[in-house]
Amino acid sequence: MRLGILSDTHDQLDRTRAAVRLLRDKGADALIHCGDVTTPPIIEACGVLPLWFVFGNNDVDDVSALRDAASLRDATCLEWGGLISLGGRRIAVTHGHQRMEVRRVLAERPEYLLAGHSHIASDSTIDGVRRINPGALHRARTYTVALLDLERDELSFLTVPPTPDDH
Repeated sequence: MRLGILSDTHDQLDRTRAAVRLLRDKGADALIHCGDVTTPPIIEACGVLPLWFVFGNNDVDDVSALRDAASLRDATCLEWGGLISLGGRRIAVTHGHQRMEVRRVLAERPEYLLAGHSHIASDSTIDGVRRINPGALHRARTYTVALLDLERDELSFLTVPPTPDDH
């Protein structure tokens, strides 16, 4: 199973659509959004594949609208953080801005922790947990997403090409 990972889309709809197309073209079977979705159209754009998402610090004003959008799509709202099992792997997801939430999901003993917030793509292993930040689609030098092959434990960062709004 290949998992597309996005974060910090901040209502950049055209860029999010381009990112989802790129992830689908590279073989993503499902998507995880690590927060700062900001508006329901982003859920709709990501909902072309099975989707799990969390709230970020910029989602606090619209959580009920985002929950409603999830109910209209093949999307699961994990609220501020949660643990899912995909491809035989335990995956924790949170935005990363709340330390207590990070500690809570890490207590579930996941193999992966997916988080955003910093707008900086990264991949590290701490205490046996692989921590992946896909980067951001807003306020970043380079717009990136990540593709994780759960079977092979292989990660690649993908650069999202410019959209008409970038000019």
